[in-house]
Amino acid sequence: MRPTNSELLRKRSFLCGLLLLLVCFAGCADSNAPRKITLWHQMLIGERVVLDELIERYNDANPDVQVRALYKETEELRSSFQAATLAGSGPELIFGPSDALGAFVTMGIVQDMRPWLTAAEREEFVDKALTYLPDKSNPDDLLLVQIGDRIGNHLALVYNKDLLPNPPKTTAEMIKMAVDATVDKNDDGRIDQYGLVWNFIEPFFVIPFLTGHGAWVFDDSGQPVPALDTPECAAALEFVLALQNEHKVLPANCDYETADAIFKDGAAAMIINGDWSWGDYLSNEQIEAAIAPLPIVSETGLPLGPMVATKGYSLNVNVKPGVADDAMDFVKYMTSEPTQREFMSRIKTLPSRKSLLDDPLLTSDPTLVASAEQMKNGRTMPVVPELRAIWDSMRPHYQALLANNISAEDAAKQMQVDAVATIKRMNQSIQPSPSSWVLKVIAAVLTIGVLWWQRSVWARLAGDWKKNRLAYLLIGPAILVILLTIVYPFVYNIVLSFSNMSLRNFQEWQITGVQNYAQVFQEHKFYVVLLKTLIWTGVCVFFHVAIGLMLAVALNGPVHGKSIYRVFLILPWAIPAYITALTWRGMFDYEYGAFNLIANQYFGLPIINWLGDPTNAFIACIVTNVWLGFPFMMVISLGGMQGIPSELYEAARIDRVPRWKQFWHITLPMLKPVLIPATTLGAIWTFNNLNVIWLVSNTGEPSDQTHILVSYVYKAVFNSYRYGYGAALSMVIFFLLLAFSMLFLWRTKATEAVA
Repeated sequence: MRPTNSELLRKRSFLCGLLLLLVCFAGCADSNAPRKITLWHQMLIGERVVLDELIERYNDANPDVQVRALYKETEELRSSFQAATLAGSGPELIFGPSDALGAFVTMGIVQDMRPWLTAAEREEFVDKALTYLPDKSNPDDLLLVQIGDRIGNHLALVYNKDLLPNPPKTTAEMIKMAVDATVDKNDDGRIDQYGLVWNFIEPFFVIPFLTGHGAWVFDDSGQPVPALDTPECAAALEFVLALQNEHKVLPANCDYETADAIFKDGAAAMIINGDWSWGDYLSNEQIEAAIAPLPIVSETGLPLGPMVATKGYSLNVNVKPGVADDAMDFVKYMTSEPTQREFMSRIKTLPSRKSLLDDPLLTSDPTLVASAEQMKNGRTMPVVPELRAIWDSMRPHYQALLANNISAEDAAKQMQVDAVATIKRMNQSIQPSPSSWVLKVIAAVLTIGVLWWQRSVWARLAGDWKKNRLAYLLIGPAILVILLTIVYPFVYNIVLSFSNMSLRNFQEWQITGVQNYAQVFQEHKFYVVLLKTLIWTGVCVFFHVAIGLMLAVALNGPVHGKSIYRVFLILPWAIPAYITALTWRGMFDYEYGAFNLIANQYFGLPIINWLGDPTNAFIACIVTNVWLGFPFMMVISLGGMQGIPSELYEAARIDRVPRWKQFWHITLPMLKPVLIPATTLGAIWTFNNLNVIWLVSNTGEPSDQTHILVSYVYKAVFNSYRYGYGAALSMVIFFLLLAFSMLFLWRTKATEAVA
């Protein structure tokens, strides 16, 4: 039988569409294109300038290879690399400090780099430059997991010679110099120049004071056993607290950015910062900066010793052999003698090659000499995953100490308790329970049941495919994107929530049962954070709707310049939330924030420690989120009001109905089909708004008291490596929001006017 004209037309259309796709895909492939190597790094701006220049030279000298560098903040690099490698992708190389390598090796996401370096080549590096860690499957075999291009990554004292001609040798001298340099220049009751600034709210920056008082984060057993509950640790914490409370030489809640900005502006005599920052200070024309080792503790005679680590390159486990050769060739270039000399000269980093230890620059440059002396006083940073637990356990109690809510002895004791518990959870490996088999059976039955239930749909789809192949071919990419970005991640998360995926079972995880859900509901903190989340959502959404509705009513009336007002009022929503959140964080700053300056100088109100007190910090987050959210409700309400028939208001005015009754009996009922779904959507957005909490409160600070559920999940997953637990908690959040949305829409009868 000869095919009909319609069948011929369909076949030709299908072939044309298929040919078009093949042409597109063929055009995307270029056999002569250079092989690409991607590098993720966390170098700061000054380092990036040198890095980009070196990469450009390498690409010019190797036209068949194209290296592309991508900056990521340290924590983002760590979490993104873990997620990417789990999916079988990620960059070929990463550059960063060695402290994350313990987790990377435990997870099995970095390669052994020994095959690309001979024993003779490895001998060219100093001992600390090459990081070896035991193989997970064979602990006796040490893997080369990082090749360092520099050693140090340590803190030292940077001082402004215009304010302080010579650096202090002891902490007693440091305190005296800092007190003398802390000045209120205009007698307005506010400090204009500080003696000492540094990011003292972060535990890493307090380590020199621990070592200076004879303390350390782990004991001497050789195992990652916390040793924070000691008199020496308490003495160190008390010393830092005295700098803030007794000597008053530190700005309140001084974070990294604040300290950096104050020192660069010439408003501080000394700053404690790492070798990654020295180049910026030394090249700053506003100050005459110099580097010196941290002083000796007067009470103990011990030097303030920072943690010393290696920074270098690691190879992704997913990199194929041929591409790995190109990546390692680039690593050799970046760790070569000329490259290290350039970083040493311009960034003032200590080299990792033995041949450069006698370089005249290293022995004559005052900065490098001071850096080398400081490194000798430091202690090697432990390359173990448990170090993450130390930071997370120290931070909340240390910040509570700075807020004068706890004593130094109690802070050290609570740090120890939390560190032990966190390490135990981090290394927990859940074993399969009988419920795992039940879950697998239920999943299989549900899958078969859904397929059988929708059998008529599959039959119609098969028949329709024969008639409209071109249409399905055209919508296929969109369907594929939805499946890959929405359906697959959702199903995958459900599976993970019943698994033991964690630090010890990152790639070899298995379905274990409902233990993760049991842990979620057994932890007391879940209910505390849930309560805060409900308060956060309720207050924010109330003000979103109230302010948005009020402004919409005002703009819907006879207002002159209405279009200008609309533009200005939409700005909080139009500006990226990231920028807005950081701007509001700056306005809430204790020393320099707009809120305190205006309230104190113009209204005589007391200065509020917005970001140093948990309640005030939570209020600050709410204020920021209200500012971000009301424009959306305003636009929705304004659009709904413009659809209300004007005859209703005219009739009400004829009957002399007051304005507020018109609003209550006409505007609100007519807005209900629009406003209720918008409120539901706003509640979901607010419930899951990680950006504001993470940026304004600086990851839930102070003392981890400003977390909502979504930020609590993020921290549980990426800081404690509890992926199965995090997936279970995220599913709990999903069902909470699903239940709320369905109940809210049902009880408010939001769609009754549409029916």
